[in-house]
Amino acid sequence: MAELGKLEYYLLAINVIGALVYLINMLLYRHTARGQIDVVVTIVSLLGGSAGMLLMILLFDRKAEKENMMSRVFIICIFVIQVIVLLIFKGHHAEHFTFAFWKFFAEHRILLIYLGVINLVTFIVFAIDKANARANRSRIRIVTLLGLSFAGGSVGGLISMYLFRHKTQKDYFTVGMPLIIVTQIVVLFYAMNTGW
Repeated sequence: MAELGKLEYYLLAINVIGALVYLINMLLYRHTARGQIDVVVTIVSLLGGSAGMLLMILLFDRKAEKENMMSRVFIICIFVIQVIVLLIFKGHHAEHFTFAFWKFFAEHRILLIYLGVINLVTFIVFAIDKANARANRSRIRIVTLLGLSFAGGSVGGLISMYLFRHKTQKDYFTVGMPLIIVTQIVVLFYAMNTGW
């Protein structure tokens, strides 16, 4: 039981540090040209401070801009993965782990249908955005593209990106999409192993 107490103290401390580091980085972005501490933000979030950072985003930095998009995608993905790792560490999982994705989808066909539809929709939306970019028409917001990807359409978005050569120069897509896919695989793996 003492180990769990130490873990909780550690998580509280690292998330307070994460919140402070994120606030400092946010202020640096607003008031300096190149004073950001993105590397520190990345390290602290990987060490478990992603919840504190996410709280600061929700409280003080809700406006999504191209400059902060990659850190947001990274922090959200790391937060989700860390929550699942913590749940597994605390014993919230099946007795035996399985990787039988096909069996899980056979038992949850509605989820498979949903994933097929959301990936198709995301693929089409990325393609529409590319067509709009070529024709100098109104573009689809980055938040919408990433939101559809987070909602399960990341594979469709990634395929559309590279098939149409769209958004392949933006790190929040080239790095963010694979990170979203990894996060979704972790969530799926956890759902499979909790008796969901």
